[in-house]
Amino acid sequence: MKVAVIGCGAIANLQHIPAYMKNEKAEIKYFCDIIPERAEKAVAEYGCGIAITDYKVALADPEIEAISVCTPNNVHKQISIDAMRAGKDVLCEKPAARTYAEALEMQAVQHETGRVLNIGVCNRFHNGTRVLKKLIDEGVFGDIFHVYVSFRAHRSIPGLGGAFTTKAIAGGGALIDWGVHFLDIVMYCCGDPKPLTVTGEAFCKLGKNMPEYVYKNMWAGPPKLDGTYDVEDSITTLIRTEGPTITVNGAWAQNVKNEEMFIDFMGDKGGCRMDYYTKDFTVYTTKDGELYEFTPEFEQNIQVATEIDEFLDCIKSGKKLANHIDTNIITAKMMQAIYDSAETHREVVLD
Repeated sequence: MKVAVIGCGAIANLQHIPAYMKNEKAEIKYFCDIIPERAEKAVAEYGCGIAITDYKVALADPEIEAISVCTPNNVHKQISIDAMRAGKDVLCEKPAARTYAEALEMQAVQHETGRVLNIGVCNRFHNGTRVLKKLIDEGVFGDIFHVYVSFRAHRSIPGLGGAFTTKAIAGGGALIDWGVHFLDIVMYCCGDPKPLTVTGEAFCKLGKNMPEYVYKNMWAGPPKLDGTYDVEDSITTLIRTEGPTITVNGAWAQNVKNEEMFIDFMGDKGGCRMDYYTKDFTVYTTKDGELYEFTPEFEQNIQVATEIDEFLDCIKSGKKLANHIDTNIITAKMMQAIYDSAETHREVVLD
């Protein structure tokens, strides 16, 4: 299957391209980037493909069956829509788009064309997440009534002044960058419950004075002090769903050194804390009238590689995967409600 990678930045080189290169069913025919040197570097480094700067060249090629969209968020919608209307199947990196309205447009075109549109919420493809979901589905936790989400780091705003911190490009900050993954894990493990109400606050504090921002690391740096910083560096929210209540405490940058990257699932029969990076967790429950705990063992897999393997397979099989736009749209709706609540300082009631 011949594929095109649109956008040859970090996520493409770290995850998508290596996954396609390892899959015997795929061949990368095009590397596309608006910066020619990036596409040319990919051709030279991986020893295959053609470097292009206009993604429509790939869309016009009848040999291309699928594309990965690895661009900044502001062009996710247009590239994905153009690709589906050109008869291509799409794996679009997270988030689906900058706003819920844009994601709805993408979903509408998927329904119109019948092409595959999967969103890169890769944690749904990690073995640990799947093991946890299976235990929840089997009733080991009983009724999951509350989930606590924490994604907090010490002064780690990415690329200050660049695409990540410019709302017109990214759509938001810590929530849409990191929080989308955490919320997606919760939704997947809990069966994608319908959100009912959202209360949130977003804070643009630590990075607002860019010249005086002192940082621990800047993984999408270096700083562009003549750039823009108009997104949130921290967020807090309460979400009521038809399933559990979800509370969120997230921050790219906080004045607390400890990094806290975990999700607590709390049920009336059992609970656990999942480590975000490894997906390891211990279940705390009772057995025969005594406290009991166990730690599931599973093989650590490369979740994006699994995601891409299953993406390629589903194009042939027609199977609807867990990261289909019809599922991801729920998370997009929740995130939009969080931002709307933060802007109005009022609770948002969802239909």
